[in-house]
This record gives sequence, C-alpha cells and structure tokens, in this order.
Amino acid sequence: MTEPLDVARDMVGAWNRMDWDRVVALFAEDGVLHSVMQDPIVGRPAIETRIRSLTAGLERIELRVKAMGVIDGRVFIERVDDFDINGRHVELPVVGILRIGDDGLVTEWLEYYDRATMMRGMGLPADFSHS
Repeated sequence: MTEPLDVARDMVGAWNRMDWDRVVALFAEDGVLHSVMQDPIVGRPAIETRIRSLTAGLERIELRVKAMGVIDGRVFIERVDDFDINGRHVELPVVGILRIGDDGLVTEWLEYYDRATMMRGMGLPADFSHS
C-alpha cells in the first residue's frame, strides 16, 4: 500500500513541475476531480481534458503547502496556489481533500476556493465551463 501523504506530495510536485502527464497518471481510471462549485469531472480522460484546459497559458505555478495531514483516511492540504497565467499573477488560497486508493491512485480530489477571486485574478470576465 502506498502512503497517502507520499501520493499527495507526488501530486503537488507534479503540479509544481507542470508535469501534466504525471498529474493525470496519479488519478484512478474512474477518479473524480471536483471543484465543489462546479459539477465533478469523472474519469481519467475527462480529468486530462480539464487539466489541459485549465493550464493553457500557464507560465509557472507553485502550490505552496501550508499544512498537510491525514484525517479519517483522507489527505487534507491547505495551500496557496501561486501562478502566472497569460501575463497575470494570481495567489489563490485553496483547501484540497484527496481520497487515495490502496493502489496509490487518487480516487477523489475535492477543491475548495473562492471562484470569484480566481476569475478576477486571471482576468476572466465570465465563468468558464469544464466542457
């Protein structure tokens, strides 16, 4: 069994390296990525599409972890996503909760953040869909 904190650290590292292939590979085939203010994204192919659309125009990113721990089998990560996208700088406080299977793959990733703050920071006048 892979330790959940090791998987979470691997995921954070993959984001910081902008290694989208690794990010996607860390999800289970039927994994779920859910920004809780939107409908969940289900399945590795849909998650890959979402990740690639979110990162289009991304110049750099650092997920600055403030705290990480396991509670009731889930990994809780308090962090600040510090990134530059399309010439804009954004710092976004986030709490992520990862459920990790015995095989070491992410079965569910919940993200909690203020969407309006993110949209303003990215200079987007309207919300974007995940299609």
